[in-house]
Amino acid sequence: MDTALPEPSSQAPAPVTFAEAFRFWLKLGFISFGGPAGQIAIMHTELVEQRRWISEKRFLHALNYCMLLPGPEAQQLATYIGWLMHRTAGGIIAGVLFVLPSLFILIALSWVYMRFGHVPAVAGIFYGIKPAVAALVLHAAHRIGSRALKNRWMWGIAAAAFIAIFAFDTPFPAIVAVAALIGWLGSRWVPGVFTLGGGHGAAEKRYGAALIDDDTPTPAHARWSSAFMAKVLAGGVGLWGAAVAGLVMFLGWDQTLTQMGLFFTKAALLTFGGAYAVLPYVYQGAVEQYHWLTGPQMIDGLALGETTPGPLIMVVAFVGFVGGWLQQALGTWGPFAGGVAAATVVTFFTFLPSFVFILAGGPLIEATHGRLGFTAPLAAITAAVVGVILNLALFFVYHVVWPQGFTERLDAVAAAIAVAAAVALFRFKVGVMPLLAACAVVGLAVTLLPH
Repeated sequence: MDTALPEPSSQAPAPVTFAEAFRFWLKLGFISFGGPAGQIAIMHTELVEQRRWISEKRFLHALNYCMLLPGPEAQQLATYIGWLMHRTAGGIIAGVLFVLPSLFILIALSWVYMRFGHVPAVAGIFYGIKPAVAALVLHAAHRIGSRALKNRWMWGIAAAAFIAIFAFDTPFPAIVAVAALIGWLGSRWVPGVFTLGGGHGAAEKRYGAALIDDDTPTPAHARWSSAFMAKVLAGGVGLWGAAVAGLVMFLGWDQTLTQMGLFFTKAALLTFGGAYAVLPYVYQGAVEQYHWLTGPQMIDGLALGETTPGPLIMVVAFVGFVGGWLQQALGTWGPFAGGVAAATVVTFFTFLPSFVFILAGGPLIEATHGRLGFTAPLAAITAAVVGVILNLALFFVYHVVWPQGFTERLDAVAAAIAVAAAVALFRFKVGVMPLLAACAVVGLAVTLLPH
């Protein structure tokens, strides 16, 4: 029997219509579990390996840029690819649909949380899903690392980044800056090491020709233009200013929704390193400074964010909903209306900068995808981010398996679920949705059945 794999196609796929892309981005919004690492892995599988809409090198180049930015890198990557394929409208649709399903789901779950409290059945489902999500993040870290760590130098950068953040609590921006410096120096001293793909051209060739391939000319709309950049920046600042002015005009400067808009603008602009990096800042402001919710409520919101599709930073929608509910943000309209309004306001102000960064900076990044002096620092940053993601994955596993800390008893059931989920992912390649469904059933049974 001939078991040889088919040869990769040398023929690029047919052009993708806007409607076809719309359907894919909508689907992605509902299946993007596993945090940023898992979401990036899903996009790589769908867009690079299966659909061949974009080549591996172009995908990684866009990802490296998104890693540099404050905000959710997976959502920014979707926006970038959508923009590259279908201009500004494509980028906006890709970015919005990446977030919108998560917003609706979190509003519904937040309402259940505030209305019904800790229902045993719901707690049981979360009990089973959280270890599965921990396994998903570990698996995604492995997949990202297998693509980015192509040689010993990249492995060394990833290991150094892991040690820096794990042992010394080094700020993420400092890790990014050092990695970029290493990449820039490496492009001059050992350029072959920092070539995207690690100098092994087979990595991207096995998928076949892509619609946006390594040597595909940059489309006209993605070419650098200072006038277009100024237009995007003016539009973004104008939208932000109009939203703030509307809140102040109708509600007042000191009202909850206005303060949320200003606070989450700062959170979007000042925090690097993804959702886990922004959470301490959000906790400090939302819990300790403004008292929009309590510490335990913030932790519950993180659990909800980890078990729903979309960026993990969407936990801010939960923060907004609970704060709007408790603070009666819309007064006589009732707590639910206040919660929905606050969740919407928080989401708008958190994600608006991401669209501006991509639409304004994308043409500049596209102009550098063949220049090693630009790509080598980005490749080194990607390697460093692998170490950071691994640290976050282990952090999450620790909190699931030892929920009360190392000094307390290990949660053997949660550990067993996590191990089984990891085996299902690594060994049997089980899909995300079947895995989460199975673990939810197990968690429900463990919680509700008599012991």
